[in-house]
Amino acid sequence: MNPRAPRSEWARIVYATHNSLKGYRRVWLDEAAFRTQVVGLIALLPLAAWLAQSWFRFGLLIAAWLLVLVAELGNSAIEAALDRIGREHHELTAKAKDAGSAMVMTAMIIAGLVWLMAIIEGFG
Repeated sequence: MNPRAPRSEWARIVYATHNSLKGYRRVWLDEAAFRTQVVGLIALLPLAAWLAQSWFRFGLLIAAWLLVLVAELGNSAIEAALDRIGREHHELTAKAKDAGSAMVMTAMIIAGLVWLMAIIEGFG
């Protein structure tokens, strides 16, 4: 058990929130792809508002893009952990990093399909 870990539920929530925000900051500073995807999300907000015909659809468009950010955070975690273990080439390291990259690409495909369907429906 971590001796610095808080003991009350409220303190645990505050502690976890602090660590999560620290994680966002670290990934923002270290990962250009994450920064690009966040900027893309911000840029797409007006388009999502214009395309959406309801709050639900607006939420779906934004959630689809947030899925990309979730995947990028996971990919960054995988890469950081593997780089911590060692930088020498190993087939399992390459496999894990490729799978992390594929996770991001899959999320981007899902987001792209959701946005494409919204665009087609909007003009249909």
